[in-house]
Amino acid sequence: HVELVESGGGLVQPGGSLRLSCAATGKTFERYVFTWYRQAPGKQRELVASITNTGITNYADFVKGRFTISRDNAKNAVYLYLQMNDLKPEDTAVYYCRAEDEPLYDYWGRGTQVTVSS
Repeated sequence: HVELVESGGGLVQPGGSLRLSCAATGKTFERYVFTWYRQAPGKQRELVASITNTGITNYADFVKGRFTISRDNAKNAVYLYLQMNDLKPEDTAVYYCRAEDEPLYDYWGRGTQVTVSS
């Protein structure tokens, strides 16, 4: 079955870095768009960055120049990454991985907590 599992979250000081990973397994994802979202307490979930199957990336303005999204494609898996540098307290949130092949397929992971605090 299809599974998206995020990892790499944790507690980091302002100005620090983290690398999030998302392992998507269980089917061929070659046409899928992968996206990182985040949701802070009391706020709506928001798009952070996305990457298409051809490597085209898109970033929210609040992470441009600080975060980098990338993906490694395998036969029945995709490994998605989010390199986060110069982290700020406002980056604190649960980060989710999403895989889409519109309009039929839409998968989400359960999230990984990122806390930026001194």
